[in-house]
Amino acid sequence: MTFDLITMGRVSVDVYPHQVGTPLEDVESFGKYLGGSPTNVAVAAARYGRSAAVITRTGEDPFGRFIHKALQGYGVDDRFVTAVPGLPTPLAFCEIFPPDDFPLYFYRYPKAPDLEIRPDELDLDAIRSARIVWATVTGLSQEPSREATLTALGEHPGQTVIDLDYRPMLWDDPSEAPHWAGLALERATVAVGNLEECEVAVGEREPHAAARAILARGPELAIVKMGPEGVLAATAGEVVEVPPVKVDVVNGLGAGDAFGGAVCHGLLAGWELRRLVEFAGAAGAIVASRIACSDAMPTQDEVDELLKEPR
Repeated sequence: MTFDLITMGRVSVDVYPHQVGTPLEDVESFGKYLGGSPTNVAVAAARYGRSAAVITRTGEDPFGRFIHKALQGYGVDDRFVTAVPGLPTPLAFCEIFPPDDFPLYFYRYPKAPDLEIRPDELDLDAIRSARIVWATVTGLSQEPSREATLTALGEHPGQTVIDLDYRPMLWDDPSEAPHWAGLALERATVAVGNLEECEVAVGEREPHAAARAILARGPELAIVKMGPEGVLAATAGEVVEVPPVKVDVVNGLGAGDAFGGAVCHGLLAGWELRRLVEFAGAAGAIVASRIACSDAMPTQDEVDELLKEPR
């Protein structure tokens, strides 16, 4: 089977509170959801009817079984999801203080199984034939995931997206992140990141300078998420800036993943750059207005309806 999209990297069970505006120690009940940025990107793409698969690893435990069931329920192929004996499936807890404070607590000890993705276990034929391959900088934080991530990006002959997804607490030595992010950029055709992530990857925080620095490293398209200022997207011959879509924010944690899945949908559809970025921004806004990440991913009709509303 040829997939529209294969994503690779982090997976977790997201345990999110039902009580908004409550410290974690006082929360009384939680919801359990599929999580992990590249996993959510695959779910988002599947919502648009794209054939998607994720390469990741879980524990050999009930939470690992939950991940398989959740992926299947969302229409994401789980054939490349395998268990690592002796390591628990990661959990991620958050606190929800709208509109802009969402502390995350990762339980990825002693090591997350998704960092045990091994290059010799990759289905390179599936990777080479996929229309888009999506990987993350977090996947570069430890071996053997680091080599596997660079192998997948290097083997794919078409569109490869590197999500500059940077979580300093997941690196033994965060000072190594710029080096490995740079190597991934050289193997990618598209790069997506927020201002902090761009600064880590290319040493530039100003959006236009960051986009130029990303393009100089090899990608053909740089997408810089500017928070409340919107999104800047640049190619060698075009620069587009799109303001944010205003919504009442409930939980901002899944917005970037919704944005990423929408970017992949737009790339697959061959949309012009402005339409792609506007659609992705609206998709992210919809998820920011909801509690969950994976469960909250919108359909194309939902995104199109939001874009029709006066702003």
